[in-house]
Amino acid sequence: MSQDVSRLRLSAALKTYPHTSGLKSGAIADPSLELVFRDVEPIHRAFAPMARTQAFDVSEMAIVTYLQAKAYNKPVVLLPAVVAARFQQGCIIYDAQRGKLGVDNLARARVGVRAWSQTTGMWVRAILAQTYGVPLETIDWVTFEGAHLEEYREPPFVRRAATGQELLPMLRAGELDAAILGNDLPDEPAAQAWQGVRRCDAGQAGQAAVRCHRVACAARGNTGILRAAKAVAAQAERRRNFRRLHRVSGRRSALSAPAQQRAT
Repeated sequence: MSQDVSRLRLSAALKTYPHTSGLKSGAIADPSLELVFRDVEPIHRAFAPMARTQAFDVSEMAIVTYLQAKAYNKPVVLLPAVVAARFQQGCIIYDAQRGKLGVDNLARARVGVRAWSQTTGMWVRAILAQTYGVPLETIDWVTFEGAHLEEYREPPFVRRAATGQELLPMLRAGELDAAILGNDLPDEPAAQAWQGVRRCDAGQAGQAAVRCHRVACAARGNTGILRAAKAVAAQAERRRNFRRLHRVSGRRSALSAPAQQRAT
């Protein structure tokens, strides 16, 4: 049986969520498109290769990574398909066994985050600064790795943890007062001691806004991802057609040039 050469084959990096499992298993498919999924775990390890060298044709990517890629003129295009969303207010935690920590006493607190440019960290810092009025430069920020874009430089008030140190072990040992985590929030039984850093009498309007945003994102699901992937395929086909037309036009121009010269 001959293979259908018109079927577009694209490499893809996408985490397995309940709403993406059908797409990854092949239960949801399109005859004109084949998505070849690469196993990347955790999924944020796919963001840097995609942003820096476009290691995949299609990749899940955190919004702040994309914005950095755009700022540094990387050839990536944002697709209208949201695959993950959550409340970010609960992503900054502390160990309640070591005493209470709230937004009103974060000044000089040691707060760890995987990378300063991490999307979850950006959201949490915006909430702290804009909702609660916390001066970010008064916090002792500790990071553990660089940005997904090599061109980015951290602010001067951010310090890097020593080689070999890890975020959660430092938090457990009391070497950090709080930590910002995304998909790697602890879920072991001991995590019952982890409490979110918050102020109970504030943030209702912000919570409502985030809730509405999350519902809108979750409504898209598989069909939105498939449409986005087909859009990529259509764009790639248009680019190929344009290149073919450009080559043909170039040859025609070269062939017609002598005739034009003779006419003059």
